[in-house]
Amino acid sequence: MNNTVRTAELFTSETGYLTPFFEGYEYPWHILPEIKGYIQTLLGEGIDGFTEISEGVLVGEGARIHPSAVILPPAIIGKGCELRPGAYIRGCVITGEGCIIGNSTEVKNSLLSDGVCLPHYNYVGDSVLGMKVHMGAGAICSNLKADGGNVVIRGEREYDTGLRKVGGFLGDGADIGCGSVLNPGTVVGRGTSVYPLTSLRGVYPSNSIVKGTRDVTERD
Repeated sequence: MNNTVRTAELFTSETGYLTPFFEGYEYPWHILPEIKGYIQTLLGEGIDGFTEISEGVLVGEGARIHPSAVILPPAIIGKGCELRPGAYIRGCVITGEGCIIGNSTEVKNSLLSDGVCLPHYNYVGDSVLGMKVHMGAGAICSNLKADGGNVVIRGEREYDTGLRKVGGFLGDGADIGCGSVLNPGTVVGRGTSVYPLTSLRGVYPSNSIVKGTRDVTERD
């Protein structure tokens, strides 16, 4: 394991309205309490090429939203995104461009960078997902400990987030296999792939292959 937990080590974005998040916070869990307020600011200021399709919901050009998708405010859906049948945006969600939120996928209080793909039966709560992150069918970001206490990130050292609800932080290009569970506060580094049906806990390095909870191989 390594100490790849800083925002700058995990995330980039080519979408301007996401830049303040990725440049303004040293650690990604600091972003989570700020999402709602930032969306409300953008709703007030407006974004070029975006339309407020309902109160508190701002949607970019070229986005495709299936009639059965539900978007609770406040939310910003980026240009060219696709919300498929049964997608559920449960408020306080901001996405970059070209994201896919698919069948029966639920997202709440989360930031998704450009090109994130959550195509089937995913749950993403209180999480930050980097560019082109992919989560296989049924993979989830669990966001609440059984004892209800604050979530602690455990890497080379421990970081008390001060928050009861913290999901996952997936660096740019991370690929999570079908049916995997990210326990609260899991960090996956850039370009790391995770085998299906893996229970993740702690901090996983960049450019690696995760075959099990503690079975990690550096990518060639």
